[in-house]
Parts: sequence; C-alpha cells; structure tokens
Amino acid sequence: MTDFLPKDYSVPVSGGNYMKLQEGENEFRILSTALVGYEYWNTENKPIRSREMWFTTPTDIKSNKDGTRSTIKHFWAFSVWNYGETAVQVLEITQSTIQSAIESLVKNPKWGNPKDYDITITRKGAGLDTEYSVVPNPKTELDKEIIEQFKQKSPNLEAMLTGQDPFASKGKVDDKGMPKDIDASEIPF
Repeated sequence: MTDFLPKDYSVPVSGGNYMKLQEGENEFRILSTALVGYEYWNTENKPIRSREMWFTTPTDIKSNKDGTRSTIKHFWAFSVWNYGETAVQVLEITQSTIQSAIESLVKNPKWGNPKDYDITITRKGAGLDTEYSVVPNPKTELDKEIIEQFKQKSPNLEAMLTGQDPFASKGKVDDKGMPKDIDASEIPF
C-alpha cells in the first residue's frame, strides 16, 4: 500500500445529468412537472420522443437482437434531486409498474403532489427479471441548498422532444428564477 491515494479512497461514480435506477434503493425528490410522451430508439441508437403516439411504426425504429422491431414506450421525464448523486438530474421512467405506483400516490389525497415528499424506488434483479417497488417517504420540507441547486441547474425538459440536451438550454427562467417549463406555483418551495 502506498500513500499515493487517501486511505479508503474509491473513484466516484457519476450518473451525469440523468438518474439511472441502480440495483437496490434509489431515493429522490421530484422537482418539476412531468413531461409525458412516447419514445423509441432509432437505428442510430438515439431516442426519438413525441408527445403523441405515432400512427404507424417509424421506419427507422431499432431492431432487437432477434430481428424483431423494438417497441414504442410511454415515458415520463421530470427533474429530480438524486440523493445518491447529490445532484439535480432528469429521471425518465418507461416502466409501467413505476408509473402506476406514482400515479396512485398522486391520486391519493394523503400523498398528493410528489414534489412534497421523497420517493424510494428499489430495483431488484436484471433484464426481464427486474422488479421495482415504489415507496413514498414522509412529507418534508425541501432543503434550501437543493432549491438553490435546482434554480442554478434547472433542465428544460421540452428539449428532450427535439433530441436536444435539456441542460444545454440554461437560462430559460422566469422572474422568480424558476424554469419556464415549470409552473412556480406548483412547486412547494
């Protein structure tokens, strides 16, 4: 052992600007209204998104390993505070089990708006055997530091519909410092 690196050092794992659901518990706070729509991956391995479902299967849709065409999925995307990364990120969800669980929380008057509480999604398994559970955490005020970071790094989710980086269109904020695609009256801070 040398003194080149600090004792117990490990290289940080960074998810970049997008939260990926890892094996085990994934805790986050939703910070924005959801962008909802449909997506498929094209032959160039890039996501193509639209608010509306396509009438016909796009000709550039990617093929699966077995030669069948991949499917078009319904997606939700929203800004989150990822506690594991301590960062503002975009979380995109295409799993209907997760969408249904969060929708149930939203419709339940005891829980309501998911911007008022943290959510923990636990991921177990891999591939087709992956299972998810969604658990709301008790309602709490959002830390002021998180609010400040969100104001500084608020993604423009609409950019995802045109294949652009939602973090590249920085600066589109209203007079209260909130992203223009987010209704400031809906945010609990």
